[in-house]
Amino acid sequence: MRIVTDMARGAWFVDRIGGWAEVGGVAGRGFEAYARILHPIDASRSDLERRDEWGYPLHVEDARWPWAEVARRNGKVMHPLVQWRRLTADERRMDWPDGWSTAQSREGWLDPRLLGELVTLLGAATTTPDDLVAGVWIGWGGGEAIYFRAVDDDDATDDIAATAERDALHESGLAMLAERERARREAQESGYEEARTAGPHLEIPGREFVLFETDVQRLADPDWGYRDGLGWAMGHRDPSLQLLWPEDHAWVLASEIDWDSTIVAGDRRLIDAVLADPRFESYGVGEADKLSWDGDTINREASSGE
Repeated sequence: MRIVTDMARGAWFVDRIGGWAEVGGVAGRGFEAYARILHPIDASRSDLERRDEWGYPLHVEDARWPWAEVARRNGKVMHPLVQWRRLTADERRMDWPDGWSTAQSREGWLDPRLLGELVTLLGAATTTPDDLVAGVWIGWGGGEAIYFRAVDDDDATDDIAATAERDALHESGLAMLAERERARREAQESGYEEARTAGPHLEIPGREFVLFETDVQRLADPDWGYRDGLGWAMGHRDPSLQLLWPEDHAWVLASEIDWDSTIVAGDRRLIDAVLADPRFESYGVGEADKLSWDGDTINREASSGE
């Protein structure tokens, strides 16, 4: 990881920041066109007629859903300013009679797998694909929590199976702690953790970012953060990028930390390519469009399982 210490490299972007909750307030004003990409939702299906060893409905499969599937099931309307909370029961978990359920949308996190697909289009729309500047919000914390399931020693004293389970949990816990320590050490060695806590930071209203250099080829690999010392561990690909632009300033990618969608700003040709690509659930938006939680004035809030 090559940390950017000269914040002048981001001055052009700061100068273009628009109003709060506006598309141009996170991706910058003055671009020819803008696309809003909705982050896919994690969904899972359980067989409601069968039970697992813990007595819960048997898990059958996982999927990534577009928002349109939830809108269809809840009788809602998809449109450019749609908000997840208006498609669901105020962002609560959704369950349906056929065994499918969805988690909440994830704010401030662009899945690196989706980014890896997107950079193929972004790379073709710049003269400097090998010279990109990325920004990560400094508020990302110290990693994922580690959970342990307790085994009652009094009840398990003479139980060989319980003892084996306890030993396995202990080994698993040690492995997770070792993995977190590895990620912490690499984040320090890369310079990311020092930059996150001490700066310098690129500042826009209400947000501060660590900047670092990267390139299209690197970001095309969804595991790039493990190698760059960003603190990724245990299969959790976070923190993710909040900002990305090429040195020629041809476009900006912005994932606002409080939004569950990503904005791409650029010329008409790039935005048309994004909107036409079936890998992305996307809509054209304007720089003054507001994407606050109450920005969806078409859909009324749904009830769980509608």
